[in-house]
Amino acid sequence: MDYSILFFALLFIVAFLYASVGHGGASGYLALMALFSFSPEVMRPTALVLNLLVSLMAFAQYYRRGFFRASLFIPLAVASIPAAFFGGQISLPGHTYKFILGILLIITVSWLLWRQKMPQQEWPAGSTPGAVPRQRWLLAALIGAGIGLLSGLIGIGGGVLLSPILLLLRWATIKQTAAVSALFIFVNSLAGLMGQWQKGLALDQHMALLVGVSFCGGALGAYLGAKQFKQPVLQWILASVLMVAAFKLIFV
Repeated sequence: MDYSILFFALLFIVAFLYASVGHGGASGYLALMALFSFSPEVMRPTALVLNLLVSLMAFAQYYRRGFFRASLFIPLAVASIPAAFFGGQISLPGHTYKFILGILLIITVSWLLWRQKMPQQEWPAGSTPGAVPRQRWLLAALIGAGIGLLSGLIGIGGGVLLSPILLLLRWATIKQTAAVSALFIFVNSLAGLMGQWQKGLALDQHMALLVGVSFCGGALGAYLGAKQFKQPVLQWILASVLMVAAFKLIFV
């Protein structure tokens, strides 16, 4: 494993950018670890530990500013938590894990770039952003379960999958989505980590240093992201890193 200055600089940027939009950054951490030749056995739990820290900081900042909506979070999380725990107990073959992660990174890049060009949201008359319509609770539970299972399998929190779904379904504003996604990521990461703990964890030996760098980037990103802050240059940098990692995982 190559712990170069470039690695830690990219780790800081990943934590900063993901926290600024209410995410923990697991897909970004996994991409970096793939680029720097970490083993899948170390990648999953390491990404989840970093995810816990950064997503909690992001949630705290968005919660303080009143963007969190429990009525949106609960229908999604009630099924995602046990699904993430179950997924965390499953170990995929190395080539299968890398292929699925590569596809997920491509989805993440698409989400990051789409978010920059996302049009101004408009709400239908009588709709209430920040809540799941009662007739859609089953759909919300199915969405949560699917994302939770994938979260445990791959070692992510699921925010990069949940956020575009919430916005496309018009269940939340951008800031509400960030707040709900942050807590959703935290509980899924914790459940996935507990599932992996049942099978045995292989944490990176430099975990304390990785946590310190991600904490600094995440704290700054969460603080600025909860305010009016745009970071197009950093998003393009991150998108480029993720695409290179996706190519390596799928084709190399």
